[in-house]
Amino acid sequence: MDIFTLASYIGTVAFAFSGFFVGVSKKMDWMGIFILSMLTANGGGAIRDVLVNRPPVVLTDMSGFYMVLAVFFIAILFRLHRFAKVEKSRVFVLSDALGLAAFSMTGALVAMDANLNVFGVMALAFITAAGGGIIRDVLVNEIPAILSSDFYGSIAILIGLGVYVLNGLNIANNLTLTLLFFAALCLRLGAYFFQWKLPRFGQE
Repeated sequence: MDIFTLASYIGTVAFAFSGFFVGVSKKMDWMGIFILSMLTANGGGAIRDVLVNRPPVVLTDMSGFYMVLAVFFIAILFRLHRFAKVEKSRVFVLSDALGLAAFSMTGALVAMDANLNVFGVMALAFITAAGGGIIRDVLVNEIPAILSSDFYGSIAILIGLGVYVLNGLNIANNLTLTLLFFAALCLRLGAYFFQWKLPRFGQE
């Protein structure tokens, strides 16, 4: 198992927990919470696959479903909804950052295989990493957090650009992609802990 696969699994779990907590906060029933967790964890990848005209991985590989199902039952069994601060814990933040970097990398590589241009590569990196969260927020009638939160979607776009540049220079290999992955991971964690944010209108 390579680092990207492992990070993707960790990210899937983190995103599923995110969907679970949002569903609980909105007082959804069990079915609604499970659907929200499933879409948060796998929605971005499904949109990506549709855009490149291939069957969504979540419909051909059961691992994503099993991970979300495990998260759902573990969260209920241990009554994790009582611990709202779980999402702010360092373990959760690290898991979320791993998922962001891994999903962005996966989306960019899928785009490169589909011979998309630089915009397409950045777009698929962004959609793969953030699409599930956007679907989650739209379903609960909220402005997608990625449009107003800290340095998050920008990481996905930078990873997409980095993959495109590395490929253009003919140096896209396991070493350079791994270095890009860890650079993006460090950037995301730094942005979270030091509260780096993009400028907003209406702020002095």
